[in-house]
Amino acid sequence: MKRDVSTHLDVQIHADTELEFQIAVARQPGIELSESLTFELNGWNQIAREVPGPHGARIHVLRCGAGNLQAHYSATVIGAALADPPSEYDLSLYSRPSRFAESDRLLAFAATEFGCGIDNPDAPARIADWVGRRIRYTPGSSTPSDGAVETLLSGAGVCRDFAHLTVALLRAIGVPARVASAYAPGIVPMDFHSVPEAYVRGAWQVFDPTRLAPRSALARIATGRDASDIAFLGNHGGDISINGLWVNAFIDGPLPFDDFDHPLTLA
Repeated sequence: MKRDVSTHLDVQIHADTELEFQIAVARQPGIELSESLTFELNGWNQIAREVPGPHGARIHVLRCGAGNLQAHYSATVIGAALADPPSEYDLSLYSRPSRFAESDRLLAFAATEFGCGIDNPDAPARIADWVGRRIRYTPGSSTPSDGAVETLLSGAGVCRDFAHLTVALLRAIGVPARVASAYAPGIVPMDFHSVPEAYVRGAWQVFDPTRLAPRSALARIATGRDASDIAFLGNHGGDISINGLWVNAFIDGPLPFDDFDHPLTLA
């Protein structure tokens, strides 16, 4: 499978700062990756420092002064990633409550609604399906500070909210779960996509309660506990404004069919 992906960011920087970008496709065994990443501040090329993250993720760190920053990433991705065997630390980390997936606040609700999922390999699919039916996909209905509890109460959100609620409910019934950001051919409107992954039958399986894009076409960017770990842009310093964000993801040939029910690992 061949995918062509790109991101363009237009950022206004109002004071000296350090920016962290997570827009590059994760480097994983089995993936053939050809890419280009450029930064221009007030028309001058800037060199970012690449910091390796977990599960093949890469953070590009850029220290820069005030002005207009243009960031452009493009890549051709061929193939599918090999399975990512979890460490004991991964399984522990992704079983804990986190900033946007407050599983400790959903223990009683999850137990009443879903029971215990530790020995139930069907529980993740059942929870993802429940979230997809319970939550309305409504752009603009949530804020960047909303977590799983707010999503459950409001009944609406976007892909990151669906992923947070799914992950929080899974952790609440004892199933390790994490969130991944990805390029998603076929998604409308085109944007970065967030999906939950659950540890099932000895492997990480990807689910998508939004059912917005075929899972086999996704290209992983970053993986973490929740949106705080996989944000496409982090700012540590002066104030910034995002003037524009453009994301594209295409597949060579027709989009693959996905019934969203069968087990699948994220490429």
